[in-house]
Amino acid sequence: MHTNPIFPARKFILSLGFALSLAFLAGCQGIVLTNLTPGSLPENPSQIYTITLRVTPKANTYVKGSLKANIVIDAQNYEMTKSALGENLYEFEYQLPTGREELRYYFLVKYLVEANGTQTQAETYTQVYNAEVVHRYVLSLEVNRGPVGARISVLGRGFTPQDVIYFDGTPARTVFESPNALSVFVPALAGGRNYKVTLGSASGNSPVGTFRIDTSNLTVTPGSLSLRTGERQTITFTLPNAAPPGGLLLDLTTDIPDSVIMPEVLVPQGQSSVSVTVEGGRPGNGSLFLKGYGAGEVTVPVTVSGR
Repeated sequence: MHTNPIFPARKFILSLGFALSLAFLAGCQGIVLTNLTPGSLPENPSQIYTITLRVTPKANTYVKGSLKANIVIDAQNYEMTKSALGENLYEFEYQLPTGREELRYYFLVKYLVEANGTQTQAETYTQVYNAEVVHRYVLSLEVNRGPVGARISVLGRGFTPQDVIYFDGTPARTVFESPNALSVFVPALAGGRNYKVTLGSASGNSPVGTFRIDTSNLTVTPGSLSLRTGERQTITFTLPNAAPPGGLLLDLTTDIPDSVIMPEVLVPQGQSSVSVTVEGGRPGNGSLFLKGYGAGEVTVPVTVSGR
C-alpha cells in the first residue's frame, strides 16, 4: 500500500502550513500601523512633505528593536526614520516631482517575532493611501472675538478677490489684501454668541473657525434728524471704547435711501467717535438703522421736507 509513505509527507506539509499561518497571524496581530498623514497637504515652496506613521507593537512575541519601517511610493521603497516627536513614530520627507499634485503610497513594516526560543521574520503592510497637495487653504482668524464692524484678518493661501467670508451663512464685507490674507468686517448680527465662519468661493466652502460677536453700546447725537432738501447736518457716533486695529465700520441702512445722502461711517483705529455730514435728498420720512448695538438695533428717525 502507498498510504504509509505519503502520510508522513502530508503530515509534514500540513504542519508546515499551520506553522506559517501562526507566523502570519502573529505578524498581523503583533503590530498596528496608523497613518498620521492628512489626505490634504498644504502647498509649500520647497514641495517637500512629511509623511508620518505610528507603529504600535501589541504582541509579547515581538522582538524589541527589530522593527524597520518603510514607505512605498510609486513602486519605490524608502526607509523611514524615527521621529523625535515620539518613540513609536516614524517619518519620511518626500519631495514631490515637478508637475505632480498628488501621491499614492503604503507602509511596509518588517520585524522579528519570537516563539519557543526561535525568532522568525514577520511583516505587515497597510492599504494604499492618497494625498493631494492643496493650493488653497485657511490657516486661522487673526482673533476669535470682537464687536460688530470690527475689521478682522484671515490668514491662509490661495485667496482671490472673489472670496467672501460668511458668519453662519450671512455674507460679510470681505476685502482682498493678497493671496495670503483677507480682511473681513464683522457683520451686523446679534451679539453675545458664537458664529461659524466659513470661506466661500466658486470652488466651494472651507471652514475658517468660530468667532464670537461681543455686544457693544453706541450713542448717536442728535437722536433724530430733521432736514430740508439740500440741507446738511452733522451726526456723531460715539463708542464706549476706542475702535480696534483697522477701525470700526458702522453698518448703517435706511428705509428712505432717496432722502438720505451720507458717506460710509468708519470710526478710525484708536478713536471712540466719528462725525459725518448728512444731506437731505427727496422729501420723505423714515429712519437710519444700525444693527448689532444696544438691545440689537439703534434707530435714528429722519424727516426730510421740501425746500
